[in-house]
Parts: sequence; structure tokens; C-alpha cells
Amino acid sequence: MPGRADLKHRLVTRFQRYVANPLNRRLPFQTLLETTGRKSGQPRQTPVGGRRVGQSFWIVSEFGYKSQYVRNIQADPEVRVRVAGRWHHGTAHLLPDDDALTRLRALPRFNSAAVRAFGTDLLTVRIDLRD
Repeated sequence: MPGRADLKHRLVTRFQRYVANPLNRRLPFQTLLETTGRKSGQPRQTPVGGRRVGQSFWIVSEFGYKSQYVRNIQADPEVRVRVAGRWHHGTAHLLPDDDALTRLRALPRFNSAAVRAFGTDLLTVRIDLRD
């Protein structure tokens, strides 16, 4: 029998995949993370909430290593991020030793609240931007 965290993960990811993400991807100033699909090799765009600090972009994955975009990053860390309508190339780094709850305090409030409420295994991701 699946645990509470597994059930929560399945429910939230289904909602995100079929309702929230398709709507959010259409918003012109929604921040998007583009990874390369580890199986398909096709670009995969995921709405994310994060913040640019200098030449880095920070996000916290609510499901850690279970997140599809995290699994894609593990296979290929070269990504693009759309911030304020402009695309930037970068290299993503998974930071399991970073305090994700503390990191969320420095990120946009609305998204951080959702990540805290729905997340089961937080993981910090830093993207070093090249342009």
C-alpha cells in the first residue's frame, strides 16, 4: 500500500501535469525551466518559481529526485531558463546539502508556500547562467 508521501506526490504531479503546467506555460512572463528529456531527447518545459541572484538562478524542487525535471537534469545538466520573458542558457547543479527550507525564504513567497505545502522531499537546484 502506498504511503502518504507517495499518494501526495501522485495527486500533485497529475494536477500539475494536466492542469497547472499547461496553463502556466502559456503565460508570457511565467518562469520556465527547459530540460532535455532523458528518454525522448526532446525539450521539456516546466513552470518553476525561483529567483535570479547574479549569474545564478535558484529553485527548490518539491519532490526532489522524483521530479521529472530533476531526473532530466541528472541525465543532462545543460538547461535553459526563461526569466521575465528572456531565455538564458545554463548548467544546473543539484544541491542535496543545501538547506532547502532556508533557501525557500529567499525565493518568491507564493511559490515557496506551495512548495512547502505540497512538497515531500525538497531539493535545491542552482543554475549557473552563461548569458
